[in-house]
Amino acid sequence: MNLILLGPPGAGKGTQSAVLAEKYGLPHISTGDILRESVKAGQGLGLKAKEYMDKGALVPDEVVMGIAADRLKQPDTKKGFILDGFPRTIAQGENLDKELNKMGRGIDLVLYFATSTDVAIERLTGRRVCKSCGFNYHIKNIPPKKDGICDKCGGPLIHRVDDNEATVRNRLKVYEDQTKPLIDYYTKQGTLKKVSGDMGVDELFKVLSKLFKEAKLA
Repeated sequence: MNLILLGPPGAGKGTQSAVLAEKYGLPHISTGDILRESVKAGQGLGLKAKEYMDKGALVPDEVVMGIAADRLKQPDTKKGFILDGFPRTIAQGENLDKELNKMGRGIDLVLYFATSTDVAIERLTGRRVCKSCGFNYHIKNIPPKKDGICDKCGGPLIHRVDDNEATVRNRLKVYEDQTKPLIDYYTKQGTLKKVSGDMGVDELFKVLSKLFKEAKLA
């Protein structure tokens, strides 16, 4: 089962990806994670990505795509994968299709998490991230067992500087402008399914499970 999860910041893609990954035994692959891992490795495309990231510039599509393609060739993706927030543009989508075609694979479903602005703002401003392992929490929806401490690794939880209302509103606007053509792209391919990202984790999981059964993917 090869999945793409699209949706604005605060749509719950990361949280739902973790649930789906555990349920179906699929690797959860996010652009941010694979970029950081590649940069940490300090080789090849990771070095190129670091050059742009150190300047505060966007990493070019060809570099991101190369890193993503390398990740999709790893053995743990044989049963399928969950791409979280990637691709973000039609160019990335087209390149992804080409790379998957070379591997004799394709995308089964693209899940678009349509989310209201108020819900996205509430989720992101309340988000707390583990500085050590990157796991996400929320002060109300997914609080840690011990305040300020990660349940998984014991690392400190931080409030990201860009998780403030003004910045979040701008990120939502940028996402909408950038991603609408991509939504149209997958709609024309017949792979896109729109779901409500405003739902709770368990409720949304039930909706997705039904979609997978209807598509004969699970």
